Amino acid sequence: MPAFEDQPCIGLFGTCGDSTFRKELFIPEYKRLGIDYFNPQVDDWKPELADIESDHLAYDVVQCWPVLGSTYGTGSLAEQGYSIASSLRAPSPLPKFIIPMIEMELDDKLDDEVARKESLRARKLASTHLANNASPNVYVVDSLEEMLEVSVALHGIAKVLVEQSKTRNPAYKKFVEQRVNDLRMNQLLNQSPK
Repeated sequence: MPAFEDQPCIGLFGTCGDSTFRKELFIPEYKRLGIDYFNPQVDDWKPELADIESDHLAYDVVQCWPVLGSTYGTGSLAEQGYSIASSLRAPSPLPKFIIPMIEMELDDKLDDEVARKESLRARKLASTHLANNASPNVYVVDSLEEMLEVSVALHGIAKVLVEQSKTRNPAYKKFVEQRVNDLRMNQLLNQSPK
C-alpha cells in the first residue's frame, strides 16, 4: 500500500550506516504500542527502494530525523535539511510533525581531523538553523529517548487528525479522489499498446 493510504505512520529517517537505534530502541516500542513505522535501513538496499522512501518522505505524518555522532554525518546533515523542507512543502491534506535531532559530539573513533572539523561545523550550522525554525510542526529534541517519547505522543495526535480527516475534511476527500483518478489514469496508460 502506498505511504499516504497507510497513515499515520512514523518515518524513521536520519543516520543509517551501522546505527542500531531503530532496531534497539524505536521499533520494539512501536511494535509494543501497535504503531506503524517505516524503516529505510535495510540489509540489502536496491535502487527501487528509493521510490518507496521518497513516498514515505512525502506522506509520513510523523518523521524522525536524528543525525548521530557515530558518523561524520555529512550525507545525513544535507539530507536532513533538504528533506525536512521538502516534506513540509509536499502536497498533502495531512499535517506533518517533524522531529529532528543533531548530536553535537562525535565518536572518538572518527579521527580524520579535516572531516571531524567539517562535521562539527556543519552540525553547529544545522542546529542553529533548527533552533531558529519558525514552523509550528518542527519539534527539536536532544536525545534519542526524547525523540522516541515525542514521536509516540505526536503519533497519537496524528491518529486523531487522520481519523477526523477521513470523515470530515473536504480537502482530504478531494486529495484521495485525485489520487484514485491518477492511479486509474496510470493503469490505463500502462495497459495501452505502445
